Amino acid sequence: MLGKAAIVLVSGGMDSCVTAAIAARENVESAFLHVSYGQRTEAREKLAFNDIADHYGVAKRLDVSIEYLAKIGGSSLTDMRIDVSEGDLGSKEVPTSYVPFRNANMLAIATSWAEVLGANAIYIGAVAEDSSGYPDCRPEFYEAFQNTINTGTRPDTHIEIRTPIIHLSKAEIVKKGIELNAPLHLTWSCYRSEDLACGTCDSCALRLRGFAQTGINDPIPYLAS
Repeated sequence: MLGKAAIVLVSGGMDSCVTAAIAARENVESAFLHVSYGQRTEAREKLAFNDIADHYGVAKRLDVSIEYLAKIGGSSLTDMRIDVSEGDLGSKEVPTSYVPFRNANMLAIATSWAEVLGANAIYIGAVAEDSSGYPDCRPEFYEAFQNTINTGTRPDTHIEIRTPIIHLSKAEIVKKGIELNAPLHLTWSCYRSEDLACGTCDSCALRLRGFAQTGINDPIPYLAS
């Protein structure tokens, strides 16, 4: 049975694009939410967000800024004085690109909008493969936030957090995107560049490995690969 309406958090990256494709299959209507936070590639990600929304014909779009996260700092994505982590795929350390508690801030906005629109689901493209570095990508984080939504909204409000790709590898996400005809060519994942993807940052490394493992060429342009 199709859901009535869903909020989809769309950063413009591959994971959120595939999540949007899944949400489109599972719901009558999707509303796209894009949250900027003063990140290095803010303009390029916003372009990708709108391109993906255009592809799916999404009329309801909310583009908001929580630039206070950049003022708080603590991440190489928002502080030019901190180097972006190279893509060490074997590392278990929290990478410099982690933005402290970012996903909780984004989910709070999504919950407010969902309650106003009467949406019954929030989709977010969290991936547990990233969770060794990002604590707010772990399944238990979303379970805890679900309890927060249940407790902090009106009694007649029913909003479910959905993380449909959380247990997939990057290769499986690529395959799912191809299966669903998701517009992966419109996405942007690089943490450093807005012109040619660097090919070496955390996000590029994970993405490139995913494509390599499937034997499919990544459709976006890279400076290095």
